Amino acid sequence: MASMLIPLAFDAQAVARGISRLFARNDIWCLQEMPLRNGRRADLMGIDPKGHIVIVEIKVSRADLLGDGKWPDYLDYCDRFFWGLPPVLDHTCLEGEAFRPDCCGVIVADGYDGEIVRPAPTHPLASARRKVEVERLARTALRRQLAAMDPQCTAWASSE
Repeated sequence: MASMLIPLAFDAQAVARGISRLFARNDIWCLQEMPLRNGRRADLMGIDPKGHIVIVEIKVSRADLLGDGKWPDYLDYCDRFFWGLPPVLDHTCLEGEAFRPDCCGVIVADGYDGEIVRPAPTHPLASARRKVEVERLARTALRRQLAAMDPQCTAWASSE
């Protein structure tokens, strides 16, 4: 039987892993699926060495990318915002005015690593907002750590 080449499938989990590795090398520590106070859920939310909040919205298909109208809702919860895409997805559409390249960076990643292809400019949050969000991120991380360590303890922990 002849060998068959199987194309790589990129899913959001693989892209998140590559971005998380890129961030870890740059001392940015993040959580996946972080709930925001506006009811949205950030695909990745983290804190950089300066205490700034970074959010990444991951898209693995062109249709999902072009159809996303909710992404501006994340801007009020971060100092920097990135799009996270697999290498097979054409990201030239992100240069259009509708995707506000003046405030959004782009990261291309696979399951092993990532690369920032357009840095995200910093748009500083108000100090009080940043403090609240950093505390929420920390409490969520600690709650998830406890649930992983002691699943029976989750009955006492409040939900996200």
